Amino acid sequence: MVDVEATIYCEKDSHKGIIIGKQGAMLKKIGTRARVDISALLGSPINLQIWIKVKKDWRDSDFLLKNFGYDQRNI
Repeated sequence: MVDVEATIYCEKDSHKGIIIGKQGAMLKKIGTRARVDISALLGSPINLQIWIKVKKDWRDSDFLLKNFGYDQRNI
């Protein structure tokens, strides 16, 4: 079994609520689909942990975009 940790960043608390969904339904759906895809990619069952974090103005920060794996060629 492979352990996978993922963080989803959003800009506002209201966005966080949308991603989590009513009683966690949307986050559960995201996690279920991600587990299937990542498991198929790795050929092994996975243990996926997902966190949702608010990071205001992350889309305007060159430093954060670079840390997330984006550069001018990707944008």
